[in-house]
Amino acid sequence: MFPSPMIFSSAIICLFLVVHRVRRKSSSDISFPPGPKGLPMLGNLLDLKDSQLWVSFSQWASTHGNVMYCKLFGQQIIVLQSYEDAKALLERRSGIYSDRPPISSTKAVGSEFNSAQLRYSNEWRLHRRIFHQSFRSEAVKDYLPIQLRKARQMLQGIIEAPERYQDHIELFASSIIMSAVYDYEAKPTNDPLLLAAEKAIKVFLEVSSPKTAVILEAFPFLLKLPSWFPGARFKRLAIQSQKNAAAMVNIPFNYARERAMTATSNQCMISESFKRLDTAGSNVGEFELALKSTSATAFIAGVETTASTLGVFILAMMLYPDVQKRAQEEIETVIGTDQLPTFEDRPSLPYVEAVLRETLRWHPVFPLGLPHYTAESDVYNGHYIPKGALVMANIGAMAKDEVKYPNPENFTPERFFMANGQLDDDNVDFIFGFGRRVCVGRHFANGSLWISMVSLLATFRFMRPLDNEGNEVDPVFQWSTGLSSHPESLPCRVVPRYPEMTAHILADVIGRA
Repeated sequence: MFPSPMIFSSAIICLFLVVHRVRRKSSSDISFPPGPKGLPMLGNLLDLKDSQLWVSFSQWASTHGNVMYCKLFGQQIIVLQSYEDAKALLERRSGIYSDRPPISSTKAVGSEFNSAQLRYSNEWRLHRRIFHQSFRSEAVKDYLPIQLRKARQMLQGIIEAPERYQDHIELFASSIIMSAVYDYEAKPTNDPLLLAAEKAIKVFLEVSSPKTAVILEAFPFLLKLPSWFPGARFKRLAIQSQKNAAAMVNIPFNYARERAMTATSNQCMISESFKRLDTAGSNVGEFELALKSTSATAFIAGVETTASTLGVFILAMMLYPDVQKRAQEEIETVIGTDQLPTFEDRPSLPYVEAVLRETLRWHPVFPLGLPHYTAESDVYNGHYIPKGALVMANIGAMAKDEVKYPNPENFTPERFFMANGQLDDDNVDFIFGFGRRVCVGRHFANGSLWISMVSLLATFRFMRPLDNEGNEVDPVFQWSTGLSSHPESLPCRVVPRYPEMTAHILADVIGRA
């Protein structure tokens, strides 16, 4: 009356095979998104003809569309070219797209502290809570006095040594985040903590570029070669990165922790976080490690984005003197000539606000952001997106969208004004990422950028360099490559807006504020 075990087992196997064939058939009907054909093993490596990956991806899009599929050394990659597609996947389907790729080389290069690279996990959630407490939109208002003070220190440094303007911009970016995170007052020159941090960031950005990360994941033996071995460049970089990162993470944290524990610290990320230690919801050791990691991550992110964006701003002011002049006339009309702008003036300076937005759009300094990673497979617009794929939002391409931003290569702040003369609601937020992985420090960065830009515009003119005959020429420079993109060694003539403005008079103006 009952089937034998053999017949029953055979039926189960047949049923499994039928289901498997149906699944294979249904999945075969769904193709990957279009993309360039690659080679075995290498994938599309040889198709990346530009040192800046986002440019190559943008070129592919003209043939393959806004959602593309490619491979690098076997790693499947989905590239999102449009803002709409990035929103649809990275935000509306954030449960699938909020992870980061597993990177086995993080410990070898000393970057295991980096909150931005953490997998989507409880550890990441703890880091995110710490960040949110210190850098949410309401909390960053407490840092406005620090940002204003550091901006004015930058002005004093530039007026005393205008030929070293880039050094002073980098010092502003470093010292402002050092104060906000660690309550550390950096020395104006050769500060040991800042020098150590700058070394760490330079190497970190090189080993963290998407291309390098994929190579190291595909060929992990490169990090096991002896450092003296010919061609062991990645191994030498990893050793240097690990050493530099340890100093950057531990030294300023230990300084700030001691001050917080002895109640001698002013308000900063470390001191405020220790005040919440009793309600942290985790053991002390776990919380301190997370705080050490988040503070170092905040420093890296804050320094690189601010300094790089200000470099783009200086370039734009040189190349578009009419924009610079209009912004300066607005400042003079609202502020006058005998004082410097403050944050209270921000609502009255809409054109300066548009200049900030256009700077962010014109050349995003992190044109590919950091890769997302699919926690499970997905289907989007009839195309199959596999589990375990890197998903990259091409922010650089979104900023050059000719429909949304006509003539995108031009620096045109006027594009952010409506017909009635009011600013529109496009804050170019996409440059800070998407979904649950959006940059949590974006409000702090926005404040630092605005006060530095408006202060520089109020005080200086940024002009093209001169040739041997005294004629203005376009600046000659190179864009950095890797994770970030900014003008390197940018020549510029920086002169006071008013001939009578000297370092002594500027100090008096600052002192009267």
